[in-house]
Amino acid sequence: MNKKIFQFILVIITFIFYGLSNRVNFNKESVICTDKIEWYSLEEASKIAEKTGKKIIVDVYTNWCGWCKIMDQKTFSNQEVIEYIKQKYVAVKLNAETQDSIVYKGVKFGYNPQKRANQLAYLLLNGKMSYPTTVILNEKSEILTPIAGFIEPQVMLKVLKYYGENKFLEMKWEDYEKMN
Repeated sequence: MNKKIFQFILVIITFIFYGLSNRVNFNKESVICTDKIEWYSLEEASKIAEKTGKKIIVDVYTNWCGWCKIMDQKTFSNQEVIEYIKQKYVAVKLNAETQDSIVYKGVKFGYNPQKRANQLAYLLLNGKMSYPTTVILNEKSEILTPIAGFIEPQVMLKVLKYYGENKFLEMKWEDYEKMN
């Protein structure tokens, strides 16, 4: 009888430690925190950017995109990325395939069935529909660059600083990347 109780307790302890080990991430490069990015619509973000002088980061995604989900889990959950975005950017999430109309700067953007995308996403991505794509806009909501594909947290941080600290005005990305 005591042996069965001991085995039962051992099984319970094993499950507890297994569950805890899955929740704690010991990898410093992908520290996951409870702090989150506050996402806005592009219309809201452009108003905030004008008032605050912050740039805008737009995460263009689709519901079916696996790499978009990984980017949310890994990159946009990274503490350093979150903190830097909060400091220097206003963040926007844009579902490229939304069929809802989006009003931005007084213009109504609808869904284009031929492109299988919202016209605003098509405009932001310069017609190159790749997901995820991160679009950086300046304080006046002008496109600085779209960056197609998944971006690792440390690379994202480099990109955010390049634009957030206006290094793009002084040097090319290649030169900045070599320096950092």
